[in-house]
Amino acid sequence: MDTFTDVLLVTANVGSLFDNLGEIQSEWLLELYKTVHIYKPQFIALHFQEVGGKDYMANMGHAEHFFRSIESHQEMKDYNRVCIYVDTKFQAEDGFTALGSMYFIHKTLKDIYQYDFNVKDFKAVSGQSKYVGSLDGVTTVEKEKFPKNFWPDFKWSRKGFMRTRWIIRNQGLDLVNVHLFHDASNLTACESSPSIYSANRKNALRYVINRISDSRYSPLPFFLFGDFNFRLDTLSLVQHLSTKAEAQTVKKDSSNEVERITWEEKDNDHQVLLQIKEKQFAYLHQAYFMEDNVPSLLKYDKEVADFQDVIREEEIKFPPSYPYSEEYTKPTQYMNTRCPAWCDRILMSHTAQEFIRRRDDGERGIVYNTLGPNVCMGDHKPVFLFFSLKTNDH
Repeated sequence: MDTFTDVLLVTANVGSLFDNLGEIQSEWLLELYKTVHIYKPQFIALHFQEVGGKDYMANMGHAEHFFRSIESHQEMKDYNRVCIYVDTKFQAEDGFTALGSMYFIHKTLKDIYQYDFNVKDFKAVSGQSKYVGSLDGVTTVEKEKFPKNFWPDFKWSRKGFMRTRWIIRNQGLDLVNVHLFHDASNLTACESSPSIYSANRKNALRYVINRISDSRYSPLPFFLFGDFNFRLDTLSLVQHLSTKAEAQTVKKDSSNEVERITWEEKDNDHQVLLQIKEKQFAYLHQAYFMEDNVPSLLKYDKEVADFQDVIREEEIKFPPSYPYSEEYTKPTQYMNTRCPAWCDRILMSHTAQEFIRRRDDGERGIVYNTLGPNVCMGDHKPVFLFFSLKTNDH
């Protein structure tokens, strides 16, 4: 007989929660609890990136408090088994990823097992297991930082991935927390299509997929969710936005390096339509990136398409998840630092998608959306996927 387990997957780049301690964090947590309350999932997986923020050495103590406040909250009291893995060991530079994964299992959910990568076998999950600090020697999680040659242009990077493996009522799954490389410069990003950054991410994601599908362990259906840092194809988007404008390029005096490119409207008193610098992407009509325009923007969202052979995604109906204003009073505005993009995603293998229940009209089916669309959640809006997993009881 088919049985179903309600699952909630959430991915959140929480760097700015630690960089602006206090006001954003409590609202952020309220939005999370509200979502748990609405959907009442039996299994929750929370994947965090950039734990501790930019100033992680100073903030790691706050990070531990943050995770503690989630597990001890009233809304989570019926989740009697909790598994927490947070890589806060920044002293180990070669391995530090700043990734954190939390898993909550509701008291009504029986028959749940977690994989031990050391003995290559599943064990029943009971009680609370919490690992905050170094994850070396923790056998129920597999963690890896990307090899250095993956980002030749960056001085140092925390990017990598972390995997846990589960059986939920006879259905095996890999849950993988991913953080891929960002765009270092907007100017470089619009030099070519696809950009060099897009190529870096493609290599890294292919590496992750190969690692979780290789012969060390028998492959399982998987969900990859995290901050993929996928960007819109900046060159083609800029060409589209500036068809009725003239570009002016300003170079730095000392070198031939481009400092900024400005597009002025030809017919509208030379109003500045768009200005791009290394860390600025200022477009006059910011509302262009909002809900009503999502389908036309998705044309420029091309990075997942390279992986259609192995990966699927539910339909995106929400605005780009990054870079939102970190000002408390501007929860729906983007910052003028980067071109808005769907960085935060929940992707799955074709085999995983087959186990998602497609419901009839009128029933609550699959929900793929952002958390806190009207609340300041930091520069990334968390993204969640709620669905019913087919879990056979025989």
